Amino acid sequence: MDYALDVLMLPIQWIVAFFTVYYTIIGISGMWHRKEKNLAAPKNRFALVIPAHNEEMVLGDLLDNLKILKYPKELYDIYVIADNCTDGTAELARSKGAFVLERTNPELGGKGYAMDWAFPRIFELDDGYDAFCVFDADNLVHLDFLAVMNNRLIKGQRVMQGYLSAKNPVDTWVSGTFAIAFWTVNHLWHLGKYNLGLSSCLGGTGMCIAADIVKEYGWGCESLTEDMEFSMKCLSHGIRTCWVHDAIIYDEKPLTFMASWRQRKRWAQGQFDCSERYIPILLKEGIRRHSIMVLDGIMQLLQNYFLLVSAFYLVMTYINMFYPCFTVILYNDVLVPKQFWSVLGIIQYILPLIVLLQIEVPIKIYLYWLVYPIFMYSWIPVTFLGWIHRHEKKWVHTIHTRSMHFEQASLTRKKEIE
Repeated sequence: MDYALDVLMLPIQWIVAFFTVYYTIIGISGMWHRKEKNLAAPKNRFALVIPAHNEEMVLGDLLDNLKILKYPKELYDIYVIADNCTDGTAELARSKGAFVLERTNPELGGKGYAMDWAFPRIFELDDGYDAFCVFDADNLVHLDFLAVMNNRLIKGQRVMQGYLSAKNPVDTWVSGTFAIAFWTVNHLWHLGKYNLGLSSCLGGTGMCIAADIVKEYGWGCESLTEDMEFSMKCLSHGIRTCWVHDAIIYDEKPLTFMASWRQRKRWAQGQFDCSERYIPILLKEGIRRHSIMVLDGIMQLLQNYFLLVSAFYLVMTYINMFYPCFTVILYNDVLVPKQFWSVLGIIQYILPLIVLLQIEVPIKIYLYWLVYPIFMYSWIPVTFLGWIHRHEKKWVHTIHTRSMHFEQASLTRKKEIE
């Protein structure tokens, strides 16, 4: 039995070691950021697209916010996709001056289907849009968002993701820990990958995509994580998703643990589904193109698998402490000294704290940071259930109720907007 477990645990330990070193390098690379200054003169014309399903409680705040962006009003239009709505979403959008595209198809509900349906209709208007920006109805958007995206488009970037922040981080411990997770990923993953010249991943909202990309490749992404699917679709064609640290979006984080559980399970389902379809494609294209960037996309798709493998490794390590059942411990080998693992462990706890200090969060967030491990460990059962249900594609709407003006959302995190 010991020998059989040795054969199993040795490769698992090497996998954990490899991913840990990889994540540490990415995380450290995200510790610096040069703010974009001397923004170029407004040039590009944007279509701001908001998929919305029964969002009348929060949509008005976003539409008011978008009207005051620091960008020429004649260079952007606002479109609301009223997708299978049974409330006053469409009427509210019209009253706020947005163009409304009403869609009714209960059998194919969800953001991916709504966007796939809407993009061709916007193209038919032939209004000469250079790029699409996609927001969720519960969002608030920093006033410089379009100016920063315009700057990146002029630099030649075609698929971009803005900084995903939170508009309600101090409402509950769940929204607070969810916000900590997003802030940490923004710096330790997205910014790190961008600084290393790798491709990031779209986050579902705050996305900016050049119109010619959508026109050439279509949208065609209807999975539960249509954002990741489109990123991988672009990456398979050698198109990088660029992280835009200074284009900030504030979205509503779930207030209850079960709401966050359902949302994260949906994400996990879609990510597993996407990984099964795109890992072989990226492997083939990465080798054919001799592209580290394309091959690195596989690391994005393997994250959930790594979480499950590392959770198994952790459980087996604790069991081995009290009931020795395998003898091969990687850090006892000469190649990987025990001190190496200790340093990596310390870094993983310190880096999120450094992120919080960088963006000057409210004091209450540090109290939530104390229970942050509870939230993080809950990803393990959520991810496992996502794997079990990975082939189910029923979209579940997340209800948004937190009405808030832009000034309220941005006040508590001054470092993000300076």
